[in-house]
Amino acid sequence: MTLSSRDRLPIGELSARSGMAPSALRYYEELGLIHSERTSGGRRRYRRATLRRLAFIRAARTIGLSLDEVSACLARLPAGQVPTAAEWSEVARTWERRIDDRIAELQRLKAKLTGCVGCGCLSLTRCALYNAGDTAAERGAGARFLIEDD
Repeated sequence: MTLSSRDRLPIGELSARSGMAPSALRYYEELGLIHSERTSGGRRRYRRATLRRLAFIRAARTIGLSLDEVSACLARLPAGQVPTAAEWSEVARTWERRIDDRIAELQRLKAKLTGCVGCGCLSLTRCALYNAGDTAAERGAGARFLIEDD
């Protein structure tokens, strides 16, 4: 099947349509997440199906998948054509647990922030975020008191 020039998007149009910066598109191409063809002048042209792959990448990143995980998911989909509904669905099912975990994490964070920001306790001995003696460092990097259950 020969694609017309209408079926190929220059990087600027792909950027505008996807909402992603051209630098991100070039990076994703470098990683093999998307692919382009080159014109005789060396300019990138992307198939329209790339828009769906970019939407997939954005969704995957939103739920917290790493680019390596995104790559593994995309490797299960056809690169040169729009995946079927069944192919998309199969990959999306693998995300369900991740989404549920992320929702639970955000609900815990919301509960802790709501209680903390609104408590007005002004007491370092009762404050859930007070980190006396930097004890949170033993638990790992990040805001441990906000992202852990206890």
